[in-house]
Amino acid sequence: MLDLAVLWKAPDVNPVNRKARSIPGLNPFNVYGRVFFFSWFGFMIAFWSWYAFPPLLYETIAKDLGLSQSDVANSNIVSLTATLLIRLVAGPACDRFGPRYTFAGCLLAGAIPTALAGAVYNVEGLLALRFFVGILGGSFVPCQVWSTGFFDKNVVGTANALTGGFGNAGGGITYFLMPAIFDSLVAERGLTPHVAWRVTFIVPFICIVCTAVAMLICCPDTPTGKWSERHLAVQQNLASHGISGAVVDVPGELTEKATTGTDSPSGSGSANDEKKLGFEAVEPKQVGGFAHEAQIGEQQMLDTARGEVVVKPSFREALPVVFSPQTLVQAGTYFCSFGAELAINSILGAYYVKNFPALKQRGSGNWAAMFGLLNVVFRPLGGVLSDLIYTRAGVWGKKFLIHGVAVLTGVFLIAIGLTNPKDQNTMFGLVAGMAFFLESGNGANFGLVPHVHPHANGIVSGCTGAAGNLGGIVFAIIFRYNHKDYAKVFWIIGVMTIGINLALSWIRPIPKGQIGGH
Repeated sequence: MLDLAVLWKAPDVNPVNRKARSIPGLNPFNVYGRVFFFSWFGFMIAFWSWYAFPPLLYETIAKDLGLSQSDVANSNIVSLTATLLIRLVAGPACDRFGPRYTFAGCLLAGAIPTALAGAVYNVEGLLALRFFVGILGGSFVPCQVWSTGFFDKNVVGTANALTGGFGNAGGGITYFLMPAIFDSLVAERGLTPHVAWRVTFIVPFICIVCTAVAMLICCPDTPTGKWSERHLAVQQNLASHGISGAVVDVPGELTEKATTGTDSPSGSGSANDEKKLGFEAVEPKQVGGFAHEAQIGEQQMLDTARGEVVVKPSFREALPVVFSPQTLVQAGTYFCSFGAELAINSILGAYYVKNFPALKQRGSGNWAAMFGLLNVVFRPLGGVLSDLIYTRAGVWGKKFLIHGVAVLTGVFLIAIGLTNPKDQNTMFGLVAGMAFFLESGNGANFGLVPHVHPHANGIVSGCTGAAGNLGGIVFAIIFRYNHKDYAKVFWIIGVMTIGINLALSWIRPIPKGQIGGH
């Protein structure tokens, strides 16, 4: 039976890594509820600013700067390219420096070009600015890694889907907010369109900076405290429960090493490490407290300590993780789902105007916004289904959910492309149906990511997130060279989605013999 009290009461925690076994999303005074809030809110603000151009781009900005259809398409591609590069870097950065600092860094770095939008007066300036604003899209990776670090395997799919889904809703909110702010500046403040669209970008700049500073002040790196001390905290938690065995050496490496000598949880640590362990012994108790510990077996505790503590990556050690079949599966499926979402989000307003001219800029923007806002419901639903299936069918169940919803997404995309509806009810209904499976697939994908190479979660998350942007670039290029034949591109994306997912469906969800993540 569903217990609504878990939405605000202090959660039970994993006794080893102190990850929460429920999501107190309505309790910002609890550290888990606070991190949950800043994970989704930070990404939502970033997504809003990242996609702040498209709602005004096709009419107001294009007219002001004298942009062609190709110029607009190129600016969309440039924005996605920057995010692809940042996500590849953000993954290893999360593993090395921690997701909180990586998250805040992405926000603050992306805030600067957002504030400089008013300095754009030609197509070259627009391309350069949108490239650097694309840094904000990289914040998705630390958003998911931070969430994964605070919520245990039984709810991590739901937690990641909620933070990602609420965050992705920024892509819909921007279609409401940017035209509304622009219209207000023109109608109530008397600004010309030439000035008003530039001033509009100051609003997301202020929100980004405030959010980044607040998450640095109000939230910790991990449930056990500092990122640099996460291994010590895990070893101390094992010791406090009388568990002995070989665990990750401090500070840890991606490649497992057999521990020799003593059987103590600190393994072959030096005298200095042992002294530090003793000094930090009370740290883990401050966050969760033994009164809220979940009951798990000794072997599960050891597997968690050995295989699920994120370790510092080196380039040589990261390569096997990046090119493992399991990472490539996550990347391939996210290439299709999130890639399609990004590309469609950029052109949907223009597609609506083409088929329904009476809607104009604001009307088409409002309807296009619904596609992004459905993330609030549909992406979390994918994560919830992923966690429910996990209790019955394990990681294989999570994997088949991803491929199943992807195939159905492809069916809807093909239907939209082949029918190219001229009736609004038919068009909006098909897009909503497509969004249901597409966005649920995004949530389901990051429900499985924490199980794949959990000791290198940042790398796997970064590769998966970057692949989503690569998909967005590929699909945006297809849109660009088909000009305004949007329907044709829809069915092309649908065919690609079905083909890629069927090709990847036979690969194991996690590597054979992997410790942890089961």
